[in-house]
Amino acid sequence: MTETRYVHGTEPDEQKRLARLNDLLNRRSLAALRLAPGERVLDVGSGLGQMSRAMSRVVGPSGRVIGVERSAEQIERGRELAHAAREDWLADIRQGDATALPLREEEWGTFDVAHARFLLEHVPDPLAVVRGMLRVVRPGGRVVLEDDDHDVFRIWPEVPAAWAVWHAYLATYAKLGLDANIGRRLVDILHQAGAAPVRNDWLFFGSCAGDPDFAAYVDNLVGILVGARADILATKLIDEAGHARGLADLREWQKLPQASLWYAAAWAEGRKP
Repeated sequence: MTETRYVHGTEPDEQKRLARLNDLLNRRSLAALRLAPGERVLDVGSGLGQMSRAMSRVVGPSGRVIGVERSAEQIERGRELAHAAREDWLADIRQGDATALPLREEEWGTFDVAHARFLLEHVPDPLAVVRGMLRVVRPGGRVVLEDDDHDVFRIWPEVPAAWAVWHAYLATYAKLGLDANIGRRLVDILHQAGAAPVRNDWLFFGSCAGDPDFAAYVDNLVGILVGARADILATKLIDEAGHARGLADLREWQKLPQASLWYAAAWAEGRKP
């Protein structure tokens, strides 16, 4: 099993950030997925399970969604969220690793869709993960990947101190043997895994001052940089004072009437021959 390291951690503040991130992203992700009632879906790296439950609502009682999540803490918090929403029954969330999927023998090769979002950037061997995903779908089934290409991130007006923190954050990926810009490689990874790539796209993830959700987008950005603080400082590209100054300047930037945040998640789909 390939060892992975999730730089963001699973502390309560990080779980809150992820929960809000799901609220912001799921609608666009679901629209791009184009699920149909009755489909069987495997959601790899399901985190708090919000996307898995959203998929389950689309495929309906005649379909099925299984989520796979490595972190016991994430699964437990996800169960609390599901219970609060009275959706305990919606998705089957199993603990397991993306490179050793916890499926029964008879389940392999039966899924219509295998999906992973913001997972491949955190594993040292993304190709092995996607090969496993291809194995779980039936012939003609789809493998859908959504992931980051951090190089497309922009804010305006620019905030030099925050930009320095951001670049130090990106350096943590290389230090861990990970790819911060894996989004641009998704179609190639599908091809190498043996899938036939059929579609790629960008899912916009941005906002500007005046948008009711703008504060949530900025909170997400700040949360990323706070959660990865130890790894950011370990790069030696920035010190504690520089990290604090970058976040403080970002909060001041947030008050500008022309402040805008531009980002998009890379999205790719392949089919099993």
